Amino acid sequence: MADPQDEIDALTAQVAALTKRVYELERKAGVEWVPTPAPSAPIHSEVLRPTEAPAEPASIPAPPPAAPAQTVPQNQSPDFRAPGFSRPEAPSSRTSRPVPRADVDLEKTIGQYWLNRIGIVAILIGVSYFLKYAFENNWIGPSGRVVIGLLTGIGLVLWSESFRAKGYQAFSYSLKAVGIGTLYLSLWGAFQVYHLIPAAAAFASMAMVTAATIALALTQDAELLATFALVGGFSTPILLSTGQNHEVVLFSYVALLDIAVLALAIGKPWRRLLWGSFAGTILLYVGWYSDYYSADQRATTVLFATVFFLLFACIPLATPYNESQRFTGASVTLTVMPLLNAGAFFLALYQVYDGETATLTWYALGLAAVYLAIGSAFRRRFPGQDNTFLNLLHIGIAIAFITIAIPLKLDGQWITIGWLIESAVLLWISVKVRTDFLRFLAVAALALGIGRLLLIDRFQTDTLIFNARFATYLVAIAVLGGIIVFGNKHASQREKPFLQIAAVLLNLLALVALTLEASDYFDRQLATLHHVIFAAPFTQLRLERDFSYSAIWLVYGVALMAVGFGRKSSFVRWQSLVLIAATIAKVFLYDVSALDKGYRILSFVALGAVLLAISFVYQRDWLKLSTNSTDSRAGEPS
Repeated sequence: MADPQDEIDALTAQVAALTKRVYELERKAGVEWVPTPAPSAPIHSEVLRPTEAPAEPASIPAPPPAAPAQTVPQNQSPDFRAPGFSRPEAPSSRTSRPVPRADVDLEKTIGQYWLNRIGIVAILIGVSYFLKYAFENNWIGPSGRVVIGLLTGIGLVLWSESFRAKGYQAFSYSLKAVGIGTLYLSLWGAFQVYHLIPAAAAFASMAMVTAATIALALTQDAELLATFALVGGFSTPILLSTGQNHEVVLFSYVALLDIAVLALAIGKPWRRLLWGSFAGTILLYVGWYSDYYSADQRATTVLFATVFFLLFACIPLATPYNESQRFTGASVTLTVMPLLNAGAFFLALYQVYDGETATLTWYALGLAAVYLAIGSAFRRRFPGQDNTFLNLLHIGIAIAFITIAIPLKLDGQWITIGWLIESAVLLWISVKVRTDFLRFLAVAALALGIGRLLLIDRFQTDTLIFNARFATYLVAIAVLGGIIVFGNKHASQREKPFLQIAAVLLNLLALVALTLEASDYFDRQLATLHHVIFAAPFTQLRLERDFSYSAIWLVYGVALMAVGFGRKSSFVRWQSLVLIAATIAKVFLYDVSALDKGYRILSFVALGAVLLAISFVYQRDWLKLSTNSTDSRAGEPS
């Protein structure tokens, strides 16, 4: 059953509409209208009153003559479409449900876009079948086919403007895409298929189509049209390829395209076009290089590669910067493209100067200088803005090129020493300028140096201690020592664990260096006995070598323990205990069976004496490790 209040509201709306209509009829008939005085407490008086009452009605008009009754046929409702009259809603137990918004959006998308594109494709397919049939039956000659294509393309572009003027921009751009594509294909057919025009004319015509599309994009502020122009521009050399080498013409054209795209990106926030230009340049360069490059073209190739590199390297300086593009979350174009551009250019140089490491070294150093200059210029151009990230990014690329230049210029252990010194310099600069980013680069260079020292470098030593290998290890140890010293003064609490890792690495490198020196010393002694027939001297030297390992580890462990006690550092003492434990394991598991009686006795006696001395120091509690003397004896037997 319907709600009575709803019925009252419906009747009220109907009476108000009827009152308004009666007033309009009386006004047209010239009858003066006087409103009925309102009761003291009217119900819905603001609704029952006419919506357009006269300002000063004088008297109550006589009711108009009754209009002839109109018979309403059965199953037909009265006409409520008269002005000012609204159909009252009949009470009903059913309520209408609104259509979900997602369904409306999907329907609109299908109707406006999907059907639009399908219809265009269908028309193009139908027209292409007709033209194919006409071509096969020689209804239309080659010249006519090209002319039809050109006229169709121009007609579609012009026709699309009428839709754009009416507000159908998506439909307009779809027609423009078809028209522009038709123009490119028609010119390609005129040159490549039918040979009606020379390559120069086809090239100039396609360039005009590209320029016209760019002009449309600028006048209509349409990035999509600029994308069409970009695709067509980079497709032109592919469509007009004659199988001949025209390096200067090709790369001059590509450079002009890149300049045009960069100009668009300066005037418009269309940075996605830069990616298209970068990809198109790489594609055309790689395609040409794989088919046509030869050593006699190196100078020209390097010149154009440098031009391309500089065009994309200056993007951070050329493209507009504003507060809506803050570099705390810099765009992908401004962060990733400098890395890709640097890598692509140096890879191109590496291919051209294959094996000429000296030349590549100078290029690497030159690129480092260029990126340092770009980072500095960027900081000066946008002072007071948050450009730290991009500045550090260019500094990082410069340091990467310096790191690459070291192995190109140097050989053997000098590469390792160069990386180690580079890490020390970066660490010192990072402390001075207080930049964490440079510290990360210093750690990366240090990891390269230590990794190469332990895994790659091979040394031929002729003397004990005074040789290239030990000197290289000393450089690594000195750098790690510098990290520990500077870190204790400037490192934050979060960076303290890295200082402990550096200390462990320092001790490991020292042990490895000393052990290798002992090993090489005895190996040289063994090499001098190659003419001896009996094996006794060989055995004696091997026993001495194995004993020397235990002696070196034990002495180094004692030295670490002394340092730990002197500096009251439990971390250093624990390193000593671990090293002594390794020495104990070697003595009991290896020396007891491999060494003869003399060395075996000496190993055990020396180890025992050291252990007793260390134990005595701990029992005396010189470091006050126990909370009090009572607690220190609490667990002892009585």
